[in-house]
Amino acid sequence: MKRRPVPDRRRDRIRGAPATGVTLVLLGLVAAFAASCGSAAPPPAEPVVQQFSSPATIHHPPTVPPEAAVTGRLRAPGGPYLRDASGRIVFFHGVDAVYKRAPFVLYPAAHKPFTFSAADAAAIARLGFNVVRLGLEWQGLEPGHGGPNQPGVCTPGQPGNPHMYNAATVRAYLAKVAATVDLLGRYHVYTILDMHQDVWNQAFRGEGAPSWAVCTSGQRVKALPGRWSRNYRNGALDRAVDHFWDNDVVGNLQGQYDAVWGAVARYFHTNPWILGYDPYNEPFAPELTVSDRLHFASALECFYTGRHHPGFLSDVTDRAVCPPTDPGKGVVPTIQKADPGALVFVEPDLFSRHNQPSLLGPMNYPNLVFNFHSYCTYRSPVTGDPTAVDPCATEALTTLLRRESERPYLASRIQPGGPAWFMSEFGATHSLDLLRHMTGAADALQLGWSYWSWKYYGDPTGSSHEALAQGDGHLFPTAEILSRTYPQAVAGTPVTMSFEPLTGSFHLVYLASHGVHAPTVVWVARQHYRRRGYCTQVDGGHIVSPPGSSQLLVANNRSAHEVDVSVVAGGCRGRAALAARRSIG
Repeated sequence: MKRRPVPDRRRDRIRGAPATGVTLVLLGLVAAFAASCGSAAPPPAEPVVQQFSSPATIHHPPTVPPEAAVTGRLRAPGGPYLRDASGRIVFFHGVDAVYKRAPFVLYPAAHKPFTFSAADAAAIARLGFNVVRLGLEWQGLEPGHGGPNQPGVCTPGQPGNPHMYNAATVRAYLAKVAATVDLLGRYHVYTILDMHQDVWNQAFRGEGAPSWAVCTSGQRVKALPGRWSRNYRNGALDRAVDHFWDNDVVGNLQGQYDAVWGAVARYFHTNPWILGYDPYNEPFAPELTVSDRLHFASALECFYTGRHHPGFLSDVTDRAVCPPTDPGKGVVPTIQKADPGALVFVEPDLFSRHNQPSLLGPMNYPNLVFNFHSYCTYRSPVTGDPTAVDPCATEALTTLLRRESERPYLASRIQPGGPAWFMSEFGATHSLDLLRHMTGAADALQLGWSYWSWKYYGDPTGSSHEALAQGDGHLFPTAEILSRTYPQAVAGTPVTMSFEPLTGSFHLVYLASHGVHAPTVVWVARQHYRRRGYCTQVDGGHIVSPPGSSQLLVANNRSAHEVDVSVVAGGCRGRAALAARRSIG
């Protein structure tokens, strides 16, 4: 079967810069950055200009009035964007937070290494983040009993009931998860629940699956020495994940996994701060480390959809062929039955994060989000920091362009424009240059993201260099790059958006949607304006938020076709100064 070639439609948006060779430039951003803040509706022909020069009084979040805030469940009707109940296009910036050791969950628990406190939630909100991708672990939800290769689980045959599920255990675990979700919600931060795993289980120096779900066909369960990631080529691991994807043992591994997801979605189906569910972190199989990818392409698609209604392979011509022992209803319909209308953030295979093609094809289910990771291969095996920023940034940015080109190929009858898209992991580094490139590229491509990761938490498959915050809550310098002025909700269709963290200059242009009555909400990253304050200019709209708000609210003018919003550091000194700032931008 031949894969359709994937064009890089926006490759022309990346061009060399003298200092680094990989600066991303959005077409049309030659005009630009100028000045802010007013509250009365202006004459349509004149821009609104207002100055805010007292940084010490910038309000802490949340400052958005209820009628303007992004609240409740969102939808992905088709096309690249998520939308709220008002019809606005919504963007998310956030962080990943995963605890990979017992008890396999982060929640408020004072003086414990797995605590997630009000101080964490407040710091996340102050940075302007509006989502956390919070880790769940199958082994925390369904620890069961016994170790690997139990005959009552791992014997080949028709899948049945391994008697590992305990409803009380699930409820106790989810109550801890809910404490974190509700805490974040009080700070107006959404949660994506992510069923996390790395290299399947602790036996292979990772985490995720319970030990009873390790079936290796009699091969010795032993981790390979050296770096933990070497175990992706561990023969016993290969057999264990094969049994999961083929679901060919009496323990019904996929069936149990899906049942746990159903319990999670039922528990949270009324929680307004759940953005959605990520069914499986970084799916992988041995085929991806050798040569034949086609078997796993079908297996992954069937895992998501189930064998009764399989999706198409990524060439959009052939349906996936599901193992006969797979559940009839896959994890996506299981989640959406338990939580109707839920967003489901489906991931392609693990190795797509290194600029390899995605294996996903169309799946005829609503509210899917094409959810991917982007890392480079030029990284230190100890810290994860890039060994060479230019090639690392080039590879990572090219991955974004590849995903953008592939997204329309996932179009279905229910999502005719393809699913929305979201980058749920990137970074994992202290490199300011790399993060500057990645976040600039995401702005140019109008892509939301969550950074890996919030804190280190003794990650067995990671490094302390991946963290944004230290254990005592102090932030690393990378926070200056990741905390950005950006649109959280747009009352129209974005044309261009950009932010330069070195200068604090922000620019947004969008086509006004006059059927949307809620205002555009721009998060103003106040740490970039501490010394000189900031100035905002709006053309085609008027500012309805008070000076100094962390969120700038812009209402569309009735006759406006296009709205232009810009923010710059410093004061507003007349139209000449604004024009000068544009030329600098």
